[in-house]
Amino acid sequence: MKKIGLLSDTHGYWDDKYAAYFGECDEIWHAGDIGSAELAGRLEELKPFRAVYGNIDGQPVRGLYPKTARFRVEDVQVLMTHIGGYPGRYEPEVREELAGTHPQLFISGHSHILKVMYDKKLGCLHINPGAAGKYGFHKVRTLVRFVIDGAAVRDLEVIELS
Repeated sequence: MKKIGLLSDTHGYWDDKYAAYFGECDEIWHAGDIGSAELAGRLEELKPFRAVYGNIDGQPVRGLYPKTARFRVEDVQVLMTHIGGYPGRYEPEVREELAGTHPQLFISGHSHILKVMYDKKLGCLHINPGAAGKYGFHKVRTLVRFVIDGAAVRDLEVIELS
């Protein structure tokens, strides 16, 4: 069993609440637009860290993380990228990747809009954690925590940051 802390679109903004809310997590995942290698380093100091770069990330961050990450946690195949869309409106490049790899969990960011949707057609859960940073049009900053237990993704929590 692994407890995951998920965030996206920090745009270089650090909040001490990241450490507080992710303290009990086994891993932290970032779905892009990290904003700086320094912020990524602070998250890496907290817990094992997985990330993808986003469209605002410069070469220092792009040199550290891939555009798309494919990995397995417990019995769950995960696909994570920054610009991915959501069920029924996937980006064309992502649509091909989803069809080819058949992940059970698809994570993206970019929209600054929190979404958790199940794609019945692909048998895949999609999570966009919204935006944890201050830059952008969103009014509420959000993080997500969840548990991967064998083949199950469960106990999903949405955390609103004031």
